[in-house]
Amino acid sequence: MTPHDRTSMPVTGIFVILLIHLMLWAANFLIPVTAAVLSYFVFNRPRRFLSRHGFPDGLIAGLFTGFLLIVVVMAVLWFQEPVSALIRDLPNLLRDIEQDVMSQSGTLQAVNEAAAALDEAVKSGSDKAAMEVEVVSDKASSLTIMSMAPQVLGQVVFAIVLTFFLIASGDFFVNRMVESFSKSSDKRRVVEIIDRIETRLGSYLGGITLINAVLGLCIGVAMWLWGLTGAISLGLLGFALNYIPFLGAVLGASVAGLLAFIQFDELWPALGVFATYMALTSIEGQLVTPIAISRRMRLNTPILFLVVAFFAYIWSAVGMVVAVPILIVAKIVCDEIEGLKWLGHFLGDAQERYPKRGRARTDISP
Repeated sequence: MTPHDRTSMPVTGIFVILLIHLMLWAANFLIPVTAAVLSYFVFNRPRRFLSRHGFPDGLIAGLFTGFLLIVVVMAVLWFQEPVSALIRDLPNLLRDIEQDVMSQSGTLQAVNEAAAALDEAVKSGSDKAAMEVEVVSDKASSLTIMSMAPQVLGQVVFAIVLTFFLIASGDFFVNRMVESFSKSSDKRRVVEIIDRIETRLGSYLGGITLINAVLGLCIGVAMWLWGLTGAISLGLLGFALNYIPFLGAVLGASVAGLLAFIQFDELWPALGVFATYMALTSIEGQLVTPIAISRRMRLNTPILFLVVAFFAYIWSAVGMVVAVPILIVAKIVCDEIEGLKWLGHFLGDAQERYPKRGRARTDISP
């Protein structure tokens, strides 16, 4: 073993630890920057197409980011009141569901009666101050959740503004990156990597957006058949949450079940709404998406789950959204670098196959 081999592993470990700490420490800055860079790669190919037809890059950037800004504003106006009411009433709602479950379950009836008796004894023997602390805690948790909204909204606006400047710059940064390499082979490799990132991100996000739109329509129709008053909102929510792998479906089904419990004031209809939502998302996740998307993007499912969980831990909900695009970019880069091909193979699915690639372009300017 050479001295280089003996020091490479500790240095790599230190680098990874420092990188994770940096991602945690600078999360509020890195989240919108990462989202903007990924958006730039997605919009770069349509921007290049429109630029070849005479549209200036500034106008194209304004159209793309203006559309994103309109979508964000409409979503905020549409969901502001119902989400605020749901978060405000969530502690009481969960207690009502717990009591309903306990009262309707025959096996837990005795436990429910014992808990009620114990609760009555505690109330009679405890002072009033202790009970007030519990109420304040519920309100504080709701206020904490609601206070996160301005921070997330600020990150979204910052990401959109940065996306505008990146798109308006055209291929400036990409060309400078290519020019920083002296060898023609390295320049071709960089162009090929960027081209594959744009292709696969565009294919993935375009395909998943179309699938999510159909899923949201199906969810809205199903909730309308159940008689829920917020069927349209639940359809839009299902469309948005399905960008989050694994957890998005559970979160959306939970919200639908809670709204059904509020409207019907019974447990079984709420469970039926929950099961309907989960059935639709399961059909999408197990049948539709693998057929439409997996041929373009094959990823190791356990690794994908761990990556989503990791980014959820360090970057909360936004991290779950960007986890899959980040993993796609990481796999493409690893596949193109000789020393990291083993990692790219590990990140991919066992049935992964790549077509033969033609000669890469050396200039990606429009």
